[in-house]
Amino acid sequence: MTLAPRKAAELTVGELAERSGVTTSALRFYEDQQLIFSRRTSGNQRRYSRDMLRRVAFVRASQRVGIALDEIRAALKLLPDERTPTREDWARVSELWRHDLNVRIKQLQELRDDLSSCIGCGCLSLGRCALVNPGDIHRQLGKNPTRLTGG
Repeated sequence: MTLAPRKAAELTVGELAERSGVTTSALRFYEDQQLIFSRRTSGNQRRYSRDMLRRVAFVRASQRVGIALDEIRAALKLLPDERTPTREDWARVSELWRHDLNVRIKQLQELRDDLSSCIGCGCLSLGRCALVNPGDIHRQLGKNPTRLTGG
């Protein structure tokens, strides 16, 4: 039995998993979700080009900051298929989320800054709570603890 020679720039699913720190099942899921892609050998084994390492890293980093898979997929579709993406390609893709990430960072900073004053406050009316009732949005519902009673 003769095996087709493997291209030097390709990785098996196990090699990609080892190099990326992602399980093989996660890689198969990413492929099912069209976040990464492979070619199949004559024996139906997956072979990944080396640039999939960067794609996997991008997916993982994006997921860590709460970017939805649909948004990640849309961003990855902007990358070239015919060549390995350059630094400029990645910068263009990441620019799509700059505003959203800045908003999230601001919200997390506000949460961090307000958290110490809210822990243990015993606030039942939630009239001033910056965490659960930012900007006193529940005031219009009355003076009762609307969030706690399902109102």
